[in-house]
Amino acid sequence: MLFTIFVALLSALILVPFGKKIKSKWSMVLPIIPTCLFIYYLSFVPSVASGSVFTQMIAWVPTLGVNFDLKLDGLSLLFILLITGIGSGIFFYARTYLKGHPYFDRFFGYLFLFMMAMMGLVLADNLLLLFIFWELTSITSFFLIGFNNENKDSRKSAITALTITGAGGLFLFAGLILIGNIAGTYQISELINSRTEILAHELYPLVLGLLFLGAFTKSAQFPFHFWLPGAMKAPTPVSAYLHSATMVKAGIYLLARFSPILGGTDYWTYPLVIVGGFTMIYAAILSLFRLDLKSILAYSTISALGILVFLLGLGTREAVIAASVFILVHALYKATLFLVTGIIDHETGTRDISKLSGLQQVLKPVAIAGWLAALSSAGLILTFGFIGKDLIYEATLQLPNQYSTILTGLAVACNTCLVAAGFMAGIKPFSGKLPQEFSKLHLPYPSMWIVPLVLAVLGLLFGLFPTQIGELFSLQTANSIFAGETHMHLKIWHGWNTVLLLSLVTLGLGTVLYVLNKPSSTKVLYIEKFNNYSSQSLFNRFGHQIFRISAWFTNLFHNGFLRSYLIKIIIFAEGLLIYKLWKSGPIYINFDKLTPLTIYEVAVVVILLGALLIVVSTTSRLTAVVSMSVIGYCICLMYVFYSAPDLAMTQFTIDTLSTVLFVLVLYNLPGFLNLASARERYRDMVVAIGFGVILSIIALKVLHEPITTETSDFYGENAYILAKGKNAVNLIIADFRGIDTMFETVVLGIAAIGVYSLLKLRLKSSEKE
Repeated sequence: MLFTIFVALLSALILVPFGKKIKSKWSMVLPIIPTCLFIYYLSFVPSVASGSVFTQMIAWVPTLGVNFDLKLDGLSLLFILLITGIGSGIFFYARTYLKGHPYFDRFFGYLFLFMMAMMGLVLADNLLLLFIFWELTSITSFFLIGFNNENKDSRKSAITALTITGAGGLFLFAGLILIGNIAGTYQISELINSRTEILAHELYPLVLGLLFLGAFTKSAQFPFHFWLPGAMKAPTPVSAYLHSATMVKAGIYLLARFSPILGGTDYWTYPLVIVGGFTMIYAAILSLFRLDLKSILAYSTISALGILVFLLGLGTREAVIAASVFILVHALYKATLFLVTGIIDHETGTRDISKLSGLQQVLKPVAIAGWLAALSSAGLILTFGFIGKDLIYEATLQLPNQYSTILTGLAVACNTCLVAAGFMAGIKPFSGKLPQEFSKLHLPYPSMWIVPLVLAVLGLLFGLFPTQIGELFSLQTANSIFAGETHMHLKIWHGWNTVLLLSLVTLGLGTVLYVLNKPSSTKVLYIEKFNNYSSQSLFNRFGHQIFRISAWFTNLFHNGFLRSYLIKIIIFAEGLLIYKLWKSGPIYINFDKLTPLTIYEVAVVVILLGALLIVVSTTSRLTAVVSMSVIGYCICLMYVFYSAPDLAMTQFTIDTLSTVLFVLVLYNLPGFLNLASARERYRDMVVAIGFGVILSIIALKVLHEPITTETSDFYGENAYILAKGKNAVNLIIADFRGIDTMFETVVLGIAAIGVYSLLKLRLKSSEKE
């Protein structure tokens, strides 16, 4: 399993040196890689369907509890088949869709990285590893959403998506850390053993809140949903991949994975049912007021994600079965509709459904794909969507009477709107009279229209053979979520019952709504009147206030003067030291234990103070440098007085070298610019004297602290054995210098990347001005 993750990563890295070759000759290799990964994981289906679970445990940072533990069970297998299977189709489709694009190789590099992140996310069996891949999906999706980086809207959409999902990731990280600390393990498969302890813990509600924020932001639940319609600025292959089968399903996967660990309580059920229920009906209604095909699909996707959150919140056996089937149902028909939309946009240059009609005359295979996907979305009998819709109603009808009627009615209303939205996206562009300007259109390359046609046909075949599909893909998925046997058995026909009646009513009402709902710009403008009250507007205003506060803070603390930075750092350090001294209690100094002052110590201190006075009063740089060297030499003498000749020699060497360098550099510079006012000089004096007094008190306090030798004993005993050195002091210094050098290397690396970027920057003449 680890190898497959690295295959995706290496594929992205190989595109860096061989990008030009990929553009011209080797582009056919690109789809083969995800296809091979799909076939590899498809080979696990029989074993996993029989109940087997595959694990791979690799020590990574065991001292921190971070191990590269991977697990393949029914839930992760379903998701990874969607990632690689639909991913293979996207690669074939995008190879033609983006043919000739100047950033063709860059796009596929991002796509491989995103695939790698999603694969790692669903396979991870360690909380911290899951978070790492979770954040990688946000980062890589940022590059994909903002791929058309010359477009302002694309850049804004990418930043919005990264901001919302990234912020949710921080909350999720806190929640995962709390779970690991409560359970005493970071291995996800072991958390089920600590379920009782976690549910009984006082932090359980907080853990759920943090986990929900991570899932809601990633899966576009209200009020965080607005980033997903904005992300439709990305190229169509990105929309089809990220927003139908992968990224937005990451939050669903998270809830499903933790359902047997954290679910089954009111704290779990009510927030998910309320948020998911409101999201699914809200987004379904909004989808009816859109003209842009991608916008219609975006809001219907949000609604479908709300349905999944709603079902996982219910948590009953029937709801879990419905969720496990609907994940696959939605991925198939939504990916198809997105790809069909991409073809329509590619050939006609528009996605406005008020301008599209009759395209089945020139794009017949594409029309068939659109029709089949729309019918599966609507839940027509003999499609896989029919099975999914039936199971949703079965889940709501099995609830207690006081909730059953309300939630079933909510589900019917939502699905009715989704039927109409699916027909708007999959049927409307192909029905009616063909406009004259589209009469000369022709089919694109087969690799573009074959992929959505295959996905649409699969939606039909899965509906014709639901028993086999359920046993192979959905049964163990449901068992993993339910943490027990669900005894799923899917069938085409369950007889004449309430569920079938509700499905027929939904299909009928949805068809009527589709016929009566006439898309127009007037309806779009009407909806936009409420934008000022939308969650997006509220988030934008909140972001604007953060910007204003940041500007004020920056101007206050970062004015460009080094002396300003130093004074703030010193004042902050003084505050911390004073607080620590105050918390540690009264300070008692036994002067009897202090050695008497000698004449040479007093003389050295007098010389030091005289040199210090010259430093703060002179206007000559050279005089200031020489006086600073005198201060350094006085400190050297102090080291000699107190039997530290090695420190004295080090100080002497550094001071001498620094003086020479300063003289060479500063000799020809003009005198000091005394820009500080008298008030500022007095302030600086008080701060400096205060700092000296605080350090003096700390030094006196240290003298009377009890001596502990644990650290020195450890280094004394292990210096030669572990570090192969006999001088323990040198080894301690080397240890800390090693850590310091590591971070310095990182800083230099970052600086080098920045310099390289500036060297490679090619600005247009207008940008230079």
